[in-house]
Amino acid sequence: MHILLIGSGGREHALAWKIAGSPLLTKLWCAPGNAGIAKEAECVALDVTDHVAVIAFCKANKVDLVVVGPETPLAAGLVDDVEAAGIKIFGPRKLAAQLEGSKGFTKDLCAEYGIPTGAYSRFDNAPEALAYVREHGAPIVVKADGLAAGKGVVVAKTLTEAEDAVRMMFDGGFGVAGTEVVIEEFLEGREVSFFALCDGETAIPLASAQDHKRVFDHDQGPNTGGMGAYSPTPFVTQEIHDQIMNRIILPTIAGMNARGTPFKGILYAGLMLTAQGPKLFEYNVRFGDPECQVLMLRMMSDLVPALLAACDGQLKNFDVRWFPEAAVTVVMAAKGYPGDYSKGSVIEGLDEAAAIEGVEIFHAGTVAKDGAILASGGRVLNVCASGKTVTEAQARAYQAVDRIRWADGFCRRDIASQALAQERGNG
Repeated sequence: MHILLIGSGGREHALAWKIAGSPLLTKLWCAPGNAGIAKEAECVALDVTDHVAVIAFCKANKVDLVVVGPETPLAAGLVDDVEAAGIKIFGPRKLAAQLEGSKGFTKDLCAEYGIPTGAYSRFDNAPEALAYVREHGAPIVVKADGLAAGKGVVVAKTLTEAEDAVRMMFDGGFGVAGTEVVIEEFLEGREVSFFALCDGETAIPLASAQDHKRVFDHDQGPNTGGMGAYSPTPFVTQEIHDQIMNRIILPTIAGMNARGTPFKGILYAGLMLTAQGPKLFEYNVRFGDPECQVLMLRMMSDLVPALLAACDGQLKNFDVRWFPEAAVTVVMAAKGYPGDYSKGSVIEGLDEAAAIEGVEIFHAGTVAKDGAILASGGRVLNVCASGKTVTEAQARAYQAVDRIRWADGFCRRDIASQALAQERGNG
C-alpha cells in the first residue's frame, strides 16, 4: 500500500513508526514531517492547507490511504475534499470534526443525548460572561470555543483568574478561537484520556492513558499541549471502562449518526473520574499528543488494517490487541514553552538515549541541518519507554532523558507518578 501521513509532530512520528512496521506498506510519505519522521518515511514539502495539491499528490503517487494526524486539517474539511476525489482517508469529515472544533457544539450534543458532563453556558460577549462567572464563583473553567492548539482552556482557581481569562479571550488572546467562550463547572476528580476507534456506527475501545497537561511538576503552571503520558492507567477499572463506553462514547456515536454527521476516526475523550462517575470535559477528534506515543508502543496489532476497517465501516467484527507492558513518554520542551521560546539550539546524545532497552524517541519539533538535530518548536522530543510495570517504563524514560544533551530544553520529572504510587500501594 501507498500511504500518505499528514502532520509534523510527535504524534505523527509515532504513527509513522507504527505504520512503517506494517507488512501491508510499500511506500510511506509524510507531509511535512520532521527530522525523526524522515527515518521512517519520505518527507514531502506539501502544503496541507492546499487540498487540491494534496489530491494531486495522491493521484500522481497512487496513494491508497491518507492518514490525518492533527486536528486543524480535519476542521478545515480535508477529509471531505480527499474523499470526494475518490481517495480513502482516515479521519472525520468537517461537520463531525466540530466535536473538537467547537467546545459549545460538544456541550450541546451532551445536553441533547444525556451524556454526563459539567454544567455550562456559552457566551459571545464579555459582559455576560463576566456576570456568569461572578454569579457562579471559582473554581470555574473558561474555554475558547475553537481550536487553540491545546492551550485554550483556563482552569481558574479564583474569581480574578476567571475574569482575567474571559477578558483575555474576548480581547483576542486566542484569535478567532476565542470569539465565543464556553464557561463550565469545575469537575473534581482524576483526569484520564480514553480513546475509541470509530467507523460511523461502531466504536471499539483502545487502551487508556493519562496525560499531564500542566507545564511544571506537581501540575503547576499553565496548561500545555501535554508534557507526558503513560498507559495503561490503573484508574480505569473494568467497571469504569464500561461506564465510559456505555454512557459517553456509544451515545456520542449514536447521536452523531442520528444527526446525519457520522463520526469516523479516533474519538479521544478527556474525562474526569468524579464521585458521580466518569464525566466528559472535552472531545478531540484525533489521537492525543503525547498519548498516541504510548498507545503505539503498546499496540500489538498492525495499525493499518485497523485504520482501513474504520474507513470502510467494518469495525463490527474487528479487534485490536495490546501488549500487557506499560509505556511512558516524557516530553522535552524548549525553555519558555508554552510561552515564548527560541529555536535552533543543537540537541545531542539521541543515539545514546535510544540505545537503552525499551526506549523509542519520537521527534516533535526538530529539523536536521548539516548533520545536526536542531530544535524547531515548543514541544521538541518525546522520550518514550516500555517496561513490565509503569515503574520500570518511567525509570527507562528518565534514564534516556539524562543521556540527551540539550541546554535549552527542560521536562517534567514526575510523569506517571500517580500510577507509581498506585503500584506501590499508596495511590
